[in-house]
Amino acid sequence: MIEYTDEELAEILDKDIFHLIADTADELKLECYVVGGYVRDIFLESPSEDIDVVVVGNENGDKKPGIAVAKLLKKKLGRRATLSVFKNFGTAQVKIDGKTEVEFVGARRESYQRDSRKPIVEDGTLEDDQNRRDFTINAMAICLNKERFGELIDPFGGLDDLWDGIIRTPLDPDITFSDDPLRMLRCIRFATRLNFMIEDETFDALQRNAERIKIISGERISEELNKIMMTKAPSRGFVDLQRSGLLELILPELAAMDMVEERNGKAHKNNFYHTLEVLDNVVARTSATGDGQEMVLWLRWAALLHDIGKPKSKRWDNKLGWTFHSHNFIGAKMVPGLFRRLKLPMDQKMKYVQKLVELHMRPIAIADNEVTDSAVRRLVNDAGDDIDDLMILCEADITSKNQVRKRRFHDNYILVRKKIEDLKQRDFKRLLQPVIDGNEIMEMFNLKPSKEVGELKQYLKDAVLDGIVQNEHEPLMRLLNDKAKEMGLLK
Repeated sequence: MIEYTDEELAEILDKDIFHLIADTADELKLECYVVGGYVRDIFLESPSEDIDVVVVGNENGDKKPGIAVAKLLKKKLGRRATLSVFKNFGTAQVKIDGKTEVEFVGARRESYQRDSRKPIVEDGTLEDDQNRRDFTINAMAICLNKERFGELIDPFGGLDDLWDGIIRTPLDPDITFSDDPLRMLRCIRFATRLNFMIEDETFDALQRNAERIKIISGERISEELNKIMMTKAPSRGFVDLQRSGLLELILPELAAMDMVEERNGKAHKNNFYHTLEVLDNVVARTSATGDGQEMVLWLRWAALLHDIGKPKSKRWDNKLGWTFHSHNFIGAKMVPGLFRRLKLPMDQKMKYVQKLVELHMRPIAIADNEVTDSAVRRLVNDAGDDIDDLMILCEADITSKNQVRKRRFHDNYILVRKKIEDLKQRDFKRLLQPVIDGNEIMEMFNLKPSKEVGELKQYLKDAVLDGIVQNEHEPLMRLLNDKAKEMGLLK
């Protein structure tokens, strides 16, 4: 972080767009300020293309000064810019050269009703506008008018909080969070993204107001969770969500894993903190930039949910101790309901997460025993194009404190990966799909779609996967005839 004088801020803002906004506001005799994240990120040396501008005053009685400035700015820019006006909200957006977005809003004060996060809005001063901001680090403003160009207005010590690495609300945090409960998730998201601490009174208010999150829609909750997931250390955010009581309300399946039970001197590990370690391990193994960013998100969701079936599957065995048999299958069945509740996509993205949750024990089972060609073929067949992501998840799942066991798993995973690559080079899709399909089977034995056809198809597939025969028509036909006779389909 770097601290700047007003003169240095004026130099940083010495760009055509800011001077043009200043000229436009001055022409309309309105005050204007760049505010929020753009100001914060100047000090964090993290430049942004998205600019928020607050306009104060009214021009010729116009009660929507932000829109007035935006319209005149668009006129000055001509075809370089596009204008979107949202009259109901008193805001407008100007997009310049297809990349820089400037959001204009009139200064306002807000009040809330208990059962809604939708504010009642009235015209206000700059002070009113800064009072309504969520956190001190987002409540700073820099004047753009020519006479005060570059002047920082920081009434709540946001700059000091940036230096100290603190997330704090400008006013009473109970009011801030109760008015708009989504700010509780934003609080944790900013703390996670910036690696900041949440100020004690602010965190206490999170706990006191956690129940208010129930009025927030699944879409808004999942949007914040996705942003936490795409940080460098998302585990921090989920720990804060759990400590504050929010996680139990929005992801109870995950919160339920935060416990350890002991019997006869044997205790199982805390699967919540194990899951967060796996999540951070996946983050360390994946890139979150460019076109692949979206699929990285869903791989991280798979890491977060991979063990959610454990609380339901937990059993005590007098010989084995604590067991979690079939937790992967139970967890996979839980994924659609969780996605539906949070309004996450129910398309292939959900099915991808569900598949990885279901299959995540398979490579571990292979790596814990002799790595056979047959087992790897079956794994590749079931995982399909997602085999590489499944391997990333499973390698991240090695969190054992037993270094000998951990080393053996890693060595065996290297062998599993090598066998997978060998299969790919031999065109595994061709190898693993028997050349005799269901239509040919039905024609050969005069069958309609039935259980018998499925059994014969699976028999051939198992034979190919287990390496009993080559995936060629003649040897498969001999095998098929033998099986058909056994089933009474041939005399």
